[in-house]
Amino acid sequence: MKQYIRFLPIMLILAQAANGQPGKNPAFEEVISLRSPGNANLSPDGKNLLFTVSQADWKANAFDSEIWLSREGKPPFQLTRSADGGSGGASWSPDGKWILFSAKRGEKSQLFVISPDGGEARQITDLDRGAGQFEWSPDGSRIALTLEEKESKKEKNTKERYGGFAEEDKEYKRSWLYVIPFDAGAAEVTSLPCYDKKDTTAQPWPCLSYPEPKALIDSTDYTIEYFAWSPDGTQIAFSHQPDPLINSFFDSDISLLDVKSGKVVPLVSNPSADDLAGWSPDGKFVLYTSSEADRVSNYYQNNKVFKIPVDGGRPVRLAADFDENLFGFTWTPKGIFAGGQEKTRANIYQINPENGQVTRWAAPQSQVFGFSLSKSADKMAYLANNGNDLSEVYTSPTSAPKPVKLTDFSAQIKDWAVAQSEVISWKSKDGATIEGVLHKPKDYDPARKYPLLCVIHGGPTGVDRPTPVPAYVYPIVQWLNKGALVLRVNYRGSAGYGAAFRALNVRNLGVGDAWDVLSGVDYLAGKGLIDTTKMGCMGWSQGGYISAFLTTSSNRFKAISVGAGISDWMTYYVNTDIHPFTRQYLKADPWEDPEIYARTSPITYIKNASTPTLIQHGEFDRRVPIPNAYELYQGLQDRNVPTRLVVYKGFGHGITKPKERLAAMWHNWQWFGKYIWGEEVVLPVTGG
Repeated sequence: MKQYIRFLPIMLILAQAANGQPGKNPAFEEVISLRSPGNANLSPDGKNLLFTVSQADWKANAFDSEIWLSREGKPPFQLTRSADGGSGGASWSPDGKWILFSAKRGEKSQLFVISPDGGEARQITDLDRGAGQFEWSPDGSRIALTLEEKESKKEKNTKERYGGFAEEDKEYKRSWLYVIPFDAGAAEVTSLPCYDKKDTTAQPWPCLSYPEPKALIDSTDYTIEYFAWSPDGTQIAFSHQPDPLINSFFDSDISLLDVKSGKVVPLVSNPSADDLAGWSPDGKFVLYTSSEADRVSNYYQNNKVFKIPVDGGRPVRLAADFDENLFGFTWTPKGIFAGGQEKTRANIYQINPENGQVTRWAAPQSQVFGFSLSKSADKMAYLANNGNDLSEVYTSPTSAPKPVKLTDFSAQIKDWAVAQSEVISWKSKDGATIEGVLHKPKDYDPARKYPLLCVIHGGPTGVDRPTPVPAYVYPIVQWLNKGALVLRVNYRGSAGYGAAFRALNVRNLGVGDAWDVLSGVDYLAGKGLIDTTKMGCMGWSQGGYISAFLTTSSNRFKAISVGAGISDWMTYYVNTDIHPFTRQYLKADPWEDPEIYARTSPITYIKNASTPTLIQHGEFDRRVPIPNAYELYQGLQDRNVPTRLVVYKGFGHGITKPKERLAAMWHNWQWFGKYIWGEEVVLPVTGG
């Protein structure tokens, strides 16, 4: 292993010396191992702050997340150290004296509390099923949580007699709503032994036990997706749908539970998706988003924001003039706060609950995520970066942004040669304006023409932004430091550019997306920046589909990598777990309009294929099932096109473990090294 780790830095240091570039060229392992913050959560009084830190655990081959705490603006420290699977879901008790979180300790995830003043975490549940969502009651005396339904005796007996089988769209467990009491002064279950009553040598006393969850809603014909306590604790609003299957979100509605009586009353029930977003501070309104009656375009249209009186009355639409999706709502005494995207920016917005007008909260950073507010909304915490640094945790007064940085994650890359990012724009074939992020090496020379690598995001409603260390399974920083440019295209359909832009690839998937990539290449070539004889392209998911489309319909690239990409829309449609996605974008099923399925499928153009193509796919991918990979692989083989298919065992749609992510990165380094730079790169391993 030591030899393996040394190999890459030595190889890259030689390239670094040859190019005369400043800074360290990081190893692939170092990029994968970068620590990152998430889930900022400000205490009710605004004095203390929780957030998570995620990092690679190479020994366990997992990405671990633990909770960190900053007290009164002081340097943060690690609060939890869970041995198995990390800790998450941290939230403050209403009085700010306790921190509630979940961690897997044993067979199932359990709930724990810990004091922000220090001490050991205390387990407060012994659940036979893992907890889903959980939330303090407003007075802190109870915790509501969702639990999956138990396996029935009939299910156990069936499995025992007939083994394992499942009927499609019938194998699921609904989640229902429960509550447990919380008593800060209660003795811990482990503080006294529990003797058998037959043991006459011991003094008898009742055994201490964890509280049993009391059902608020169970045995219903719907599953609970999200819930929120009313400010006075007398009601719980909740989103629900018939079952937890991914396509059942179309039938989600919102209801109110009276906690004392157990009575459930429907509140919002539109023909399409309705999703709870929260309560008004006075408890008079519920905030929600809705697709209303739209079941044919809500994959790419904007969500709609409403408030509705809980005591009866018509809903009122808010933010009607805002041409993008809003998400992550918090309704405070100072208005409604939400996240949103603006081209390559990520912003926090304020919505006036009276007139629905939207204004941008003027954070000085260009990319602002994951905010949290104190109870009075006088103070805010958030994550942010400016595109040339890593995300950090900040606090600020809400009234006038004056950020105070609490972390220094960017210190991890201070000695690295990282990407220099620039947002560029050009006109596509049909005149649409397309933006992209152009990454240049730190020692960029405008007099040179560079090899070009295009990296295409997924989605299609994803978006690429400036960043110093773009990665996933692509060694982008290392390619830059080897002497290349990298273009990441925000093709039609990308988020941040409005609903009309997101709809531009409806019945035009692949075709219009390819226009956007190729026109970006032409734009750079026209500027004299690139060597058009040395170009490659790659992407994952929708980016993999676009890459597959380019490999069969174009000969512009010397090499292509298709990650979890669609090769045939018919094959995709009958295998995927999100059939409505295809029907919405192609506006038909394959039996209604086989022509549109053929026109937008890479496999249709397989006879034209000539580009060497690496195919990467997860073994158990349900989103883009692996038959797509085998179909493209066989088609390329039959045309004698150089191709390689790598299947990552045990994975679904994403490569979620560090070792396999490292392998996928190496596979891309090898492939493009061979076809762009003419190098034969051997995967470094030890042993004979």
